[in-house]
Amino acid sequence: MVRKTVKAAACVLAAAIFFTGTGLEARAANTGTASLPAAGLGLALGDGSSVSDIRENVKKKAGESAGAEQASGTGSAGALEESQTIEETDTETVWETETETAETETATESEVPEETPQAQEPESEIEIVEPVTPVQKEPEAAEDVLIIAQVNNYVNIRREPNTDAEIVGKLYNNSVGTLIAVEGDWYLMKSGNVEGYVKAEYFKTGDEARQIADAVGDRVATVNTQTLRVRCEPSLDAPVLGLIGQGEELTVLDEENGFVKVSIEEGDGWTSVDYVILRTDYVTAESIEEERARLAKEEAAREEARRAAQAAEAKIQAQEQSKEDQAQAAPAMTVGGSGMGAEVANYALQFVGNPYRRGGTSLTNGADCSGFVMSVYQHFGVSLPHSSSADRKVGYAVGGLAEAQPGDLLCYSGHVALYIGNGQIVHASTTKTGIKVSDASYRKILAIRRIF
Repeated sequence: MVRKTVKAAACVLAAAIFFTGTGLEARAANTGTASLPAAGLGLALGDGSSVSDIRENVKKKAGESAGAEQASGTGSAGALEESQTIEETDTETVWETETETAETETATESEVPEETPQAQEPESEIEIVEPVTPVQKEPEAAEDVLIIAQVNNYVNIRREPNTDAEIVGKLYNNSVGTLIAVEGDWYLMKSGNVEGYVKAEYFKTGDEARQIADAVGDRVATVNTQTLRVRCEPSLDAPVLGLIGQGEELTVLDEENGFVKVSIEEGDGWTSVDYVILRTDYVTAESIEEERARLAKEEAAREEARRAAQAAEAKIQAQEQSKEDQAQAAPAMTVGGSGMGAEVANYALQFVGNPYRRGGTSLTNGADCSGFVMSVYQHFGVSLPHSSSADRKVGYAVGGLAEAQPGDLLCYSGHVALYIGNGQIVHASTTKTGIKVSDASYRKILAIRRIF
């Protein structure tokens, strides 16, 4: 917006000052020709005050000489001189002089117009606002435009927008990022800790991207109370379906009126949002450095698993009492099960039928799901956390159920089990069923982790 200030002007109307107790009232003179004082002072003709008297008082306050030209005879040159005089006079002094004049004189009918404009507050200057053409704002792409990868496996992120540039990271299918800029058929984007260029053809944007993101994002509720009561209906008065410990992460299926629907071992139930922390997890890019660190960690976990398996095998051999004990082992596992994984599965199957007990770790007197898995692996010299959510991070990842081997941990929303092969698991299920064998796909599998 452009602003211009008018400092002085010659006018054909005479003007003077009239002050009331609450503000300044402006009136125009009927006749005569005079010059307006400096703009911004808000001067106007008051009742009973003549132009000549006001000018004389103003000049006296300003220290003007007694022989200055009288206001009644000023022409264009006098108007300019008066304008300059008032500009150079202290504003407070001018107002004071005009107030005194207005209080001591009485207006005559010939000096008062028939219609009086609306009162105006004095201003330091008069501003004329001229419209200008608004500056066109560029779209805020970096924070507002969602992009999501649609590829068979992954797409490379490069430092520059060409296929020969250095690879700085990878975006896997359904990975989410934000668009920073478009350069030809390349996107400059940011995802996770990685910023770089990707080919635009591998991405969806706009409403389509948001719809995909909503579908592939995992809504998670983390329990933030010591014991969470999951209820059959979205009400605090509804019957309790199951109990979940603090820190456990549950898959959110729905949200309604301050409640979330979550998946637990006993089924799908509801809990108040006051007792959980909600978040949405998306797949994001992995930098080359992060990929190297992950692969190194997984290799270290494999090496540790090999050492643990060897130690466990030696322990088992030392504890064997007879060929009859060996014959009582559970049936051989199927496809690709490692020796120690099969041993873990066989050992766990011995406790089918024993009770479930929340918070328990006893394989005979009662254990919960993570307590059961923890105690089974403890028998083989491996320490695991007593938390189904924490179990999602132990060992190393297995791609899917088709690649699972006996002994692998299968992680669900608020639950964990041991894979025994043939698409089955053994787990401490509920207080009603205890430790039992189930189909591995009876619920959505969130992660598969391998220890041996």
